[in-house]
Amino acid sequence: MGLRQWVKTGGAHVRSTKEAPVSESYAGRQFVGIDLHRRRSVIARMTDAGDRLNCVRISNDVQMLTTAMADAGESPEVVLEATYGWYWAVDALRDLGAQVHLAHPLGVKAFEYRRVKNDERDAFDLADLLRMGRLPQAWIAPPATRELREVLRHRAKLAASAAAARRRSTRCWPSAASRCR
Repeated sequence: MGLRQWVKTGGAHVRSTKEAPVSESYAGRQFVGIDLHRRRSVIARMTDAGDRLNCVRISNDVQMLTTAMADAGESPEVVLEATYGWYWAVDALRDLGAQVHLAHPLGVKAFEYRRVKNDERDAFDLADLLRMGRLPQAWIAPPATRELREVLRHRAKLAASAAAARRRSTRCWPSAASRCR
């Protein structure tokens, strides 16, 4: 096994090895797995035969994502896990012409039980599941539905906050508890 290290190139960290990877200019169909986190993500590209092309670690930014996806060719198949904050990535990838798939978190829960767990391996495993047609998919809601969900989440948070404030006030003023309702 060759020496592996992260090399910084133009703002992105690229995983390099001394082993000869498949050519960076691969023109065939590509599958891309993205292990998305709050601040940084790992993007892994693979051929339709399952050969690994490269792995890039980027900061979560539309411009960085666009730069990293430039090597993936025309309309690559992209998969990312349905985690917090996936909306921006799906919208940016669709604008780039990618066919986006959302992995269901419970369907890929087996990742947690692996002996070796890291972001690079997760990204390659997501791409591999998509390539083999074994990816458990989640529904990608349209932007209007996502906006409605955000409003409802905010309303539920406000209602929970108001209920907590009422409970706190009854501890301080028991006689005022009946007037708070």
